[in-house]
Amino acid sequence: MSDQMSRITLARRPEGAPVQDDFKLETGALPEPGKGEVLIEVTHLSLDPYMRGRMDDAKSYAESLEIGDTMTGQGVGRVLKSNADDFAEGDTVTGMTGWASHATLPASVLRKLDGSVPASTALGVLGMPGLTGWVGLHKYGNPKAGETLVVGAATGPVGSMVGQLAKSLGLRTVAIAGGEEKCRIATETFGFDAAIDHHAHDDAKSLRAAIAEAAPDGVDIYWENVAGQLIEAVLPLMNVHGRIPICGMVAWYGGDNIAEENQLPAMWRSILVNRLQVTGFIIFDHWDEFPEFLADVGPKVEAGEISYLEDVAEGLENAPEAFIAMLKGGNMGKQVVKL
Repeated sequence: MSDQMSRITLARRPEGAPVQDDFKLETGALPEPGKGEVLIEVTHLSLDPYMRGRMDDAKSYAESLEIGDTMTGQGVGRVLKSNADDFAEGDTVTGMTGWASHATLPASVLRKLDGSVPASTALGVLGMPGLTGWVGLHKYGNPKAGETLVVGAATGPVGSMVGQLAKSLGLRTVAIAGGEEKCRIATETFGFDAAIDHHAHDDAKSLRAAIAEAAPDGVDIYWENVAGQLIEAVLPLMNVHGRIPICGMVAWYGGDNIAEENQLPAMWRSILVNRLQVTGFIIFDHWDEFPEFLADVGPKVEAGEISYLEDVAEGLENAPEAFIAMLKGGNMGKQVVKL
């Protein structure tokens, strides 16, 4: 076993979209686990859009990273050393390891994986993204058979979960994705009734026309994780008493156009006139529902009733490049880094 570890740190705060120079690869001594802790050799890392917000020095629902901190994130790995009764060498576990080859964490914040499905699923379909889709749709989407749902980033781990759950409940599901291949995957792999390539539309008006054609009865639920041009396109199509769960706005994570005043009055009026229910939620407020989520969705994933895709980057040193590409829609499915 090597006595060295590697990690990716925040080298500087991004100005707009992150670039390579905002990250730094560092090496150092292997950490030693304290009492009640375990030493983990990380095998897979999760890359998620929320990490972009942690790179800024701005008030949010979680503390910002400091310059020099290890980039935050969930990982999966093997226990190398254990000073905790419930974990043994060789166990496969998941926890907030950060972007690092090794991590020491308290046993209380780790979950042991049983091997019934690939360990990497704990980062996506059976992890935080899957839970986000499951909680948000049921609790804030209030889906009803016969309704129509539109979801952006539909082939990602959250959007694909939302679409598949909604379809199983009898809704018409419309995917918004970037590119012909993603649209094909949305319908063929994830079962969406229709898929629209937003790259084929130069403005919100054109995109709105395409959505209206795919959703002739209007939109009852719009799953908001993209914002930008898509929210402009969808809002006028919302039915009375429609619901909009908001879990992200990746199009605005670089700070561009986040407060274009000319858009706000029209958007606000749509919310009023159509009596929309718009609910922002943060999944970290719902961790107590994780066991119920696993009990419901776990067997369906194991049986192949819920599909998932993973886009795997190789090597810790390539995590920044994969993260930058993901924020621009360059991933195909859940973005994972294999160490």
